[in-house]
Amino acid sequence: MSAEAEAPAKFDPNNDPAKLARVGAHVTKKLEANPFIQKVDVPDLQLYIYQGFLSEKDCQILIKKIDKDAVPSTLYKGTEQAGFRTSYSCHLNRWDPDVSRLEARMSQVLGIDNGYAETMQGQRYAVGQEFRAHHDFFHPTQSYWELEGPQGGQRTWTAMIFLDEPADGGTTEFPHVQIGVRPQAGTMAIWNNMKPDGTLNYKSLHTGTPVKAGIKHIITKWYRQNNWLELNTVPPA
Repeated sequence: MSAEAEAPAKFDPNNDPAKLARVGAHVTKKLEANPFIQKVDVPDLQLYIYQGFLSEKDCQILIKKIDKDAVPSTLYKGTEQAGFRTSYSCHLNRWDPDVSRLEARMSQVLGIDNGYAETMQGQRYAVGQEFRAHHDFFHPTQSYWELEGPQGGQRTWTAMIFLDEPADGGTTEFPHVQIGVRPQAGTMAIWNNMKPDGTLNYKSLHTGTPVKAGIKHIITKWYRQNNWLELNTVPPA
């Protein structure tokens, strides 16, 4: 689908380029001031790598949680395609002490209040499993946007941590910029799903390539334009 076809017919406050650009500039400044973070030198995409972000102990804690609760991964209604996403996944409990501690660290690195993040997702890929090329941002012309738009708005940044290292395969590849991130336990990859001007960045297209040997576990956090937690928390009766 072309960028022209994606453009909303009128201003959408839940997909606000001005807000998204401000978030992008703030996070960029935060990441580029961090001496532990490497900016990947590719055109048209903001991609950063933080090696050794997570300890082996914490990786194992999260792997156990994923293995306990993971079920076959799904896609948004109306976007389903057979064989497109064949992993197992689960939503981690953000109130769990270990999950909460990790989420706080991740959000501190990006400089974003953790309330703007969706519930963190854990994913497991066995041999042959993959997630074909997709964008993390929401397509405002898709039917699911009627639900997702008011529940936090557009996705801004993605933070993903590799928890282990499959013997072969399982690379996260960005085909438009011809770069791949090989799974290394504890490494966090961070990228902006928007352009610097706050519009959708189609160059952020990425794929989880099939695992050829071993197993791959990752966790992913998606940040939103608006406070996701506030908008999705049921107030007490």
